Amino acid sequence: MGMDEHIVVTVDWLAANRDAVRVVDVRDAWEFDGIGHVPGAVNVLFDRFRSETGDEGMLPGPERWTELMEAAGIGPGDPIVAYDDEHGVFAARFLVTALLYGHRNLHLLDGDYSAWSRAHETTTKTPSPSPTTYEVREPVSSPLVGFEAVEAALDADALLVDTREAWEYEEGHLPGAIQLDWRELVDEGTRGLKPRDELESLLADKGITPDRRIVLYCNTARRISHTYVVLRHLGYDAVDFYEGSLAEWTERGGRLAEGDAQ
Repeated sequence: MGMDEHIVVTVDWLAANRDAVRVVDVRDAWEFDGIGHVPGAVNVLFDRFRSETGDEGMLPGPERWTELMEAAGIGPGDPIVAYDDEHGVFAARFLVTALLYGHRNLHLLDGDYSAWSRAHETTTKTPSPSPTTYEVREPVSSPLVGFEAVEAALDADALLVDTREAWEYEEGHLPGAIQLDWRELVDEGTRGLKPRDELESLLADKGITPDRRIVLYCNTARRISHTYVVLRHLGYDAVDFYEGSLAEWTERGGRLAEGDAQ
């Protein structure tokens, strides 16, 4: 299994399968240690799986990723469940990073840490994972697209989706893009995804349908990670991930349009 319709799992599913998966908590260390975490979870900080070379939001590089996974006691074939306390957006970025480095069994915890803490036990005990040998692999298929591919998509039969807030979209967006704030897919009460039928209706109303080629972007690839996970969860196959997003697009002089969100 890679990143498909089974990617999003409930807290009850995790409770029943916790011994068979590796659980990754991407919250800050003070939250992990002080507030508590899922028993057995390892803490992988968000800023550790991003590039330090000036490309904000970009991949950390295969060597650094390998070191992170080995220190966390994660092997290349281990199923991973990731969570945060921000509706899953940071955990989704971790999962997409893992996908791009060839990891093939990935899950997002629905409802983030709050859902787990309401229903199951937590701990402040610091885990001591046994180091592993990790090997970065080529993904079965990569959703990554670069500047040139996105530029070509402007004049092709592709649907560009801007996952930022409406005010950001109005200040400047890729020509022809439609606006879908990633938080529209989340239920603020449960902190998890809205029911499938609501998600499908919301997306259909915006013209974001499984038969279209979708190109996702935001500012630095964090927010599109969540939307990418949700679309794959819903069975969308043709979803492109523009990691450079607006940070790269504007730096390279890409065209922008202004106007109200649709």
